[in-house]
Amino acid sequence: MAIFKGAGVAIVTPMKENLEINYDKLDEMLEEQIAGGTDAIIICGTTGESATMTEEEHSEAIRFTVERVKHRIPVIAGTGSNSTATAVQLSKGAMEDGADALLLVTPYYNKATQNGLIAHYTKICTEAPLPAILYNVPSRTGCSIQPKTLAHLVKNVDSIVGVKEASGNIGNVAEIMHLCDGNIDLYSGNDDQVVPLLSLGGIGVISVLSNVAPKYVHDMVMKYLDGDVKGSAKMQLDAIDLCSALFCEVNPIPVKAALNMMGKNVGSLRAPLTEMEDAHKEVLRQAMQDFGLL
Repeated sequence: MAIFKGAGVAIVTPMKENLEINYDKLDEMLEEQIAGGTDAIIICGTTGESATMTEEEHSEAIRFTVERVKHRIPVIAGTGSNSTATAVQLSKGAMEDGADALLLVTPYYNKATQNGLIAHYTKICTEAPLPAILYNVPSRTGCSIQPKTLAHLVKNVDSIVGVKEASGNIGNVAEIMHLCDGNIDLYSGNDDQVVPLLSLGGIGVISVLSNVAPKYVHDMVMKYLDGDVKGSAKMQLDAIDLCSALFCEVNPIPVKAALNMMGKNVGSLRAPLTEMEDAHKEVLRQAMQDFGLL
C-alpha cells in the first residue's frame, strides 16, 4: 500500500528573527496544510533547510511534526545524509518518534558509486525499516541513482517502496518504471513535471508549490488519477509560470519569499542562503498575482 497518493508538501521551516525554528508558526502551517487538502507532510527536506539544521534540531522538528499531525495524514521524515552512520541515526530516531516513512536523499559532496548507494540504502533501511522513498536529485547532490540500481534495491530491500524523481530526465523515469515492473511508488520531485510523471505510472508529487497552493496541487494530481487527464494537464500548464518563479533562485529562497508576501511570516533563511533579489521578487510577485495568490 502506498505511503500516500496525491500531493505531499515539502514544507518550509519557519524561523524566528534570531533564526531559531519557530515552532508556533510551524504548528499553524501544519494545520493550514491539512485543512488545504495536502496528502502528506515532508519535514526536514531540502525545502525545510535541513542542511543547516543541527542533528538535535532535525530530530526535534520531526518529533514536533509527528506529535502535531497525530496520524491525520502521513509524516515523512527527511533523514538522508552523506554519512551513512548519520542517516542511520536520524532514521532510527524518526522511527522511534513515530514518523510514517523516510525520505532518503542520495549522499552529496562525497557522492557514492552505484555499489556504494546499494550499501548505503541497504544499511539505513535494515537499521530503520520504515517505508522509504529514495530521493534522486543529481542537480543538488552530484550523485544519481541509476535505474538498474533502484530496481535492484526495490527487489532486495523490502522497506524501499518509492522514489522521488527530480532528475528532470523523463527517459530515466520511464526506464525506472520499466525495470521495476511498476513495483515502485513514483513521485515527481519537480512541480513543473507532475503530469508527465503521472503518465508514466506516478501516484503523486512531493511539492514545493504546495506550500502556497496545497488544494491546487492536490486537485491536479487527483484529477489525473480519477481519469480527467485533460483537466489535470490544464492545471499543470496554468501553474507553469508560478513554478518557474518559485525556482528562479535556489529553493527554498523563492518559496519563503512567496509565503512572506502572503502574510504567513515564515521568517528569513539560514546562511549561506540569502534573501531573494529584488528583480526576482517582482517576477515572483507578478506570477503570484496572476495565479490569484495575492
